[in-house]
Amino acid sequence: MSNAVADGFLGKNPCSKKLAPPMGESKTYVITTEQVWQLHDEMPDHLQVAVLLGAFCGLRVAEVAGLRVADVDFMRCVVKVKQQWGDQPLKSDDSKADIPIPRDLANMLNASVQKYPSEFMVTAGHGTERCGPWLIQRAIRRVKDQIEGVPEEFSFHDLRHHYASLLISSGENVKTVQKRMRHASARTTLDIYAHLWPGEDESTRTAVGAAIMQRSAQRDRAQ
Repeated sequence: MSNAVADGFLGKNPCSKKLAPPMGESKTYVITTEQVWQLHDEMPDHLQVAVLLGAFCGLRVAEVAGLRVADVDFMRCVVKVKQQWGDQPLKSDDSKADIPIPRDLANMLNASVQKYPSEFMVTAGHGTERCGPWLIQRAIRRVKDQIEGVPEEFSFHDLRHHYASLLISSGENVKTVQKRMRHASARTTLDIYAHLWPGEDESTRTAVGAAIMQRSAQRDRAQ
């Protein structure tokens, strides 16, 4: 088409990006915590640990499938992300990181290891046989329709978005969320999750309201 324009056969290139209609912005779907637990309970027992690692650690499905028991420090409550399924390297150097987890979650992960002993955190449920990421995804597809409100296109990766939403709703700043999501830059974090942070109108309203409440409290004490 560009050659046709150059040769004078066409006035404009109909394939030009400048002429193409703008792409609609896709909004990240965030599953609720209630839906997470419903999904967890519907999953096969040996795969419930995969939901925990996705929704409360932010691991990608290939990272979940590649996570070894030795990569989880149950005493210090830290998940160490080191490799993907098939001992493949991680998506980037930034993906290699330690993820702090609460004691309750560490206990739940440990309970799964005791029930399904293996070198890997997630098993296929048969002895020590490890579980490929496609098996986890297949299980998700089978049970997601049983959870009210979960869209048809829901996938395991949406559990990672839930983890980000938990951090943001608890007041964590963009740099902290970037570090926990293991993004290469804060720009990536904002491109995906900016809409989850409180809007400017609400944040400025809250700031001014706090100042006024402080003044009112001072007057009450003076009286």
